[in-house]
Amino acid sequence: MANPTKFDLIVIGGGPAGYVAAIRAAQLGLLVACVERDKLGGVCLNWGCIPTKALIAGAELYHQIKHEANDFGITVGDVTHDWSKVIGRSRTVSGNLNKGVGFLFKKNKITHFDGHAFIPKAGTVEVYDPKDVTTKPTDARDAPGDVSLAGKPKQTLTGKNILIATGAVPRPLPGTPFDGDKVIAAKDAMTLPEQPKKLLVVGSGAIGMEFAYFYNAFGTEVTVIEMLDRVLPIEDHDVSKQVEKSFKAQGINIRTGHVTKSIEVTGSGIKATVSKADDSGKPETIEADKVLVAIGVRGRFDGLFKNDLGVELFKDHVKVDYHAENATYATSVPGIYACGDVIGPPWLAHVSSEEAIVCVERLAGHTAPDVDYDSVPGCTYCNPQVASIGLTETKCKEQKLDYKVGTFPFQASGKAQAMGDTGGFVKMITGTQHGEILGCHMVGHGVTELIAEMGLARRLEATADELISTMHAHPTLSEAVHEAALGTDGRMIHF
Repeated sequence: MANPTKFDLIVIGGGPAGYVAAIRAAQLGLLVACVERDKLGGVCLNWGCIPTKALIAGAELYHQIKHEANDFGITVGDVTHDWSKVIGRSRTVSGNLNKGVGFLFKKNKITHFDGHAFIPKAGTVEVYDPKDVTTKPTDARDAPGDVSLAGKPKQTLTGKNILIATGAVPRPLPGTPFDGDKVIAAKDAMTLPEQPKKLLVVGSGAIGMEFAYFYNAFGTEVTVIEMLDRVLPIEDHDVSKQVEKSFKAQGINIRTGHVTKSIEVTGSGIKATVSKADDSGKPETIEADKVLVAIGVRGRFDGLFKNDLGVELFKDHVKVDYHAENATYATSVPGIYACGDVIGPPWLAHVSSEEAIVCVERLAGHTAPDVDYDSVPGCTYCNPQVASIGLTETKCKEQKLDYKVGTFPFQASGKAQAMGDTGGFVKMITGTQHGEILGCHMVGHGVTELIAEMGLARRLEATADELISTMHAHPTLSEAVHEAALGTDGRMIHF
């Protein structure tokens, strides 16, 4: 059939949840359509995970040549950078991968519809030209807002099941909407035509810290405002402390325990009024060329359906049963499912993909293990990198667990010394009685590549003894994991 309109599954959204769901469903023999109103690959591939890592790779290389080459006996002249090429390379990387998703769709015989999806009722998806769709946001957190559809849809599709995988959008600061120029979100920050001299970053989560590192590395004066008492607040306290110390050493201004009261857009940039979170002291004014707001996200379902469809929402996200045992990711409307960022935290591409696989396999009648939400690896790709999995020390104390800690600094790692990058550590937390891996927290060069071992260890319910008896190649950074495991038993060799 050249242009089918009847499908077993219609996936709305072509990001890490959507395209993965479509491909897996096709592998299972389902006739699949995917509707995407922007670019295949979604925010992650086009405006998030991938291009930001390409930008950061450039920043790391630039920093190393400019500041560390002499330590390796390499003499370089005046090092400069071409901003347009820095940005252009990241767009090329994303473009190549975007084409790859299109190829995979053709390979798996998935029908791709380019346009805005609207669900008038269960089993039906209308595809409109995005310019014919007008949405009016609502102040109510659990409502999709009003939608106005001009003209007739380009296509009307029918399907036994519909999967919503539309991702998330950034939250603006109250009273300060994004303008794409001076008040920007992450998407704007990675494509600025000119490098700002001064940048204010509001929020010190992964997005805020990655962009703070990137812009500072290329010479922008960066100030980070964080409402809580430490940067990367969801990470272990020791990790937050190490990253803040490193960022300050790099010349980044860190203001923890501060809130942004207001932002005024001026002719030349912005003026932000900032005060301590406890309201002590006088407010201060910080001026910058631009402000990057990175305070979180909300589910994206604007214009996707009307209130009377009956899709239940909860805290700005589509409500499903994803934390239940044998979750199906079903919404409140039979035949309509949802997964990925649109259903809530953790807002991570790898979680979205895992949810998509489980949802589709169960929908197709196959047995699939539950997504292990207690063992989700988290990675932040600033320099130093951060990677973690499982419980922090704070969580262990809150749960009144009896635990032990082993911490191995990269300063004592032969490979780290050889690389000339010795900042950071691997911190392992294990149960006192059985030695089970309760959590692992890493900060330093390349740690985002080391965390997978700990994911496998938790999945297989490995103990510290089993990690200790696993031979790690020498010299590698992974030896730090081995040493940290030894440390939980007071047996560390090299520190």
